[in-house]
Amino acid sequence: MGSAIATRLLDRGHRVALRDPDPAKLAPLVARGATALDSPAAVAEVSDVVITSLNTAALVEAVAFGADGVRRAAGPGKLLIDMSSIDPQATAAMAARLHAETGMGWVDAPLSGGAPAALAGRLTLMIGGEDAAVARAWPVLAELAATMTHMGPSGAGQTTKLINQVLCACTFIAVAEATRLAADGGIDAAKIPAALAGGRADSRILQEFMPKMATRDPTPTGRIDNMLKDLEAVQRYAFALRTPMPLTGLVTELHRMIVRAGIGPEDNIAYMKLFDFGRTGTP
Repeated sequence: MGSAIATRLLDRGHRVALRDPDPAKLAPLVARGATALDSPAAVAEVSDVVITSLNTAALVEAVAFGADGVRRAAGPGKLLIDMSSIDPQATAAMAARLHAETGMGWVDAPLSGGAPAALAGRLTLMIGGEDAAVARAWPVLAELAATMTHMGPSGAGQTTKLINQVLCACTFIAVAEATRLAADGGIDAAKIPAALAGGRADSRILQEFMPKMATRDPTPTGRIDNMLKDLEAVQRYAFALRTPMPLTGLVTELHRMIVRAGIGPEDNIAYMKLFDFGRTGTP
């Protein structure tokens, strides 16, 4: 996602400075005009707005507050936009700390839509942060997104993203299960999205992924182990709030089974393998 975000900003004429531990990931972006630097602090030194897109709250904390982190070059005139999908409570704590220690603003803006949507400026963003920080972030985020909603204070964007992941994960499993039923019943599952279009069962996941699941199209859209990471964050957050989530609990365990079977790094169509266990052949 970081590469797609940076590519879009370059295409829109922004000056972009980058930091990634893997130089190979930076080379194509440097060829497009980006500047590669050796630390998050160096990026913050030359930037008014710093964007992070990382996999865990621990990584975000290290980038923000580590020895060579953003904090070293932070100040009241700068803004950090975190587009990671991480824990809402950790986000609120880090945002408060960065502002208290440096005056730098923080906006959480987790995304939905994946790399293709980022490249086209069609992401959906769920935004958390104080009004002034969000207002400053808005023109930058508008380069990346078609839909943006300010959900509330710091952490509210991350909470909304967890809700998004609950709905997506449950729907992915339901669509895979229905695809298996269609195949066993002698129905061409690739026709079902058109048959159900506009009805109550319709959804973007149905339209995009049932044909992919029916044909086992491996075109990358998202890793299953990343979904499990988000579902486990949902479980921790729900536990802290004492919110019962029985369906999400079952779906989380199904994801753990898939990842334990070694399928975690695969694309979302690999949900079908859950329904292939004990079978020979494919639908």
